[in-house]
Amino acid sequence: MKKWLITTIAAFSLISVATADIQAPPASEYTSTRKLGRAISNILYGFVEIPEQIILKGDRFGRKAGASYGLVNGVYKGFKRLGYGFYELFTFHCPTYKGTFRPPYQKCGADWRIEMNPNDGLSEFPPELGFESYFSHSRTTSY
Repeated sequence: MKKWLITTIAAFSLISVATADIQAPPASEYTSTRKLGRAISNILYGFVEIPEQIILKGDRFGRKAGASYGLVNGVYKGFKRLGYGFYELFTFHCPTYKGTFRPPYQKCGADWRIEMNPNDGLSEFPPELGFESYFSHSRTTSY
């Protein structure tokens, strides 16, 4: 009986170790290749900030503010993306932010889809123009 009990306990302990929930570390998705991709996308598509800011400022403050303030803010953010892009292109193999390859961005409170830098308002990757699909489903109407 004692031998059977020890065997059963050993078997259950091996099963529990084999089915343990092993997770990846928090920053494992941020690698040097992601940093290189972020750099290339910021260099190639950073200018997309100009029409994006014109539209955003126009919706928030009006068309005249969008044409003036949005244009200036878009050019500023476009050049900032270009600078970040070249900086990350030359340092993509080095972990520069707290010993990791993460960008210094945090989650933007209300909008869970965008990783946002609270200091200058830049997302990790340049914005998309046109139709943005964040959801994998759509509504259809049948008549």
